[in-house]
Amino acid sequence: MINDAYLSELFSLEGRVALVTGGSSGIGRAVAGALARAGASVVVIARREAELAETVAELTADGCRAAWVSADLGTREGVRTAAEQAAAVYGEPDILVNSAGVNLRPPLGELSDEVWDTTMAVNLEAPFLLGRRFGPGMAERGFGRIIHITSQQAHRAFVQSGAYGVSKGGLESLARSQAEAWSPHGVTCNTLVPGFVPTPLNARLQADPDKMAELAARTMVGRNGRPEDFAGAAVFLASRASAYVTGQSVFVDGGLSVH
Repeated sequence: MINDAYLSELFSLEGRVALVTGGSSGIGRAVAGALARAGASVVVIARREAELAETVAELTADGCRAAWVSADLGTREGVRTAAEQAAAVYGEPDILVNSAGVNLRPPLGELSDEVWDTTMAVNLEAPFLLGRRFGPGMAERGFGRIIHITSQQAHRAFVQSGAYGVSKGGLESLARSQAEAWSPHGVTCNTLVPGFVPTPLNARLQADPDKMAELAARTMVGRNGRPEDFAGAAVFLASRASAYVTGQSVFVDGGLSVH
């Protein structure tokens, strides 16, 4: 017998508000959809208005509560403006998902100041600023979930990790610092670590069929990831079910990291 009330108590996000950066494509879009279909009111933050509108239209057609905010998360002012606009839609968030990112990987010896600064601003500083804006409020209310999407490059170097790997390593450290600060007040902070998932961020690798096959062979399940593979893990980390899980890196990678 399935006890619907029990499952709802564990995993329902009804009445929760979620902000998802980078939620108009790839893993972020899949996560935004999962949280919305689990009951959360979701605000999707990204740059491209057409993709944002398409994402929200799909969710609202499914009966979800969803809205979008177009923003440039590469500047501090852009992050602050996006935060205030997003919070004005459904109220202060209970769930913050940082999925927005840039993936610029020139050879390390050719890595310019501009590439470094852009990578750190979007991949690391924006999640810090958003966490600083919303984490204390979550703690005051006694419930919060902060989820960062990181990378294998946070743990190991391959395919020219460069500044990207540094930013994702820093993001995992940020999650642990946030967990230390706010977990005593009901706010868990964790990261989801993908394997290789074909998304717009890694179009360069997708153009090489041999590399795609090589990456798939490194997994235990024999395939590369799909954005929808992250739905269950995201709902778990956003829900009451994960109340005792914090400061952790949760690998959703088909076993790539241990193969």
